[in-house]
Amino acid sequence: MKDYKKHFEIPALPEDVYRALTNPATIQLWTGEKAEMSTEPGSEFSLWDGSIAGLNLEFTEDKKIVQEWYFGEQEAPSIVTIILHPHKKDTSAELKHTNIPDEAYHDIVEGWNEAYFGALIDFYQE
Repeated sequence: MKDYKKHFEIPALPEDVYRALTNPATIQLWTGEKAEMSTEPGSEFSLWDGSIAGLNLEFTEDKKIVQEWYFGEQEAPSIVTIILHPHKKDTSAELKHTNIPDEAYHDIVEGWNEAYFGALIDFYQE
């Protein structure tokens, strides 16, 4: 199991980024895929038409998202924490993803950098 940490600069306000990460209609706008999402702790979510699925654990409006991502049978849960910080007129998004299965690590890191935060940054730069 491996962990991944990275900061991303997103050209939008934290409240806009938070909505883009938690509102199913907005998620669909920047991913181009159907999304199921709720800010209710204990609810399940599905992104990229089911490619990513898990359990919503904690939300602090406009600031923090904590989720468990499902990878099948695992000893320890894979936890994603995204913390949004105001940064000038933009947002600094602090990502921490723990307990990524070794065999999925490369794909997950590429997904974070390109499909997830890469697509979100592109969405706000257009």
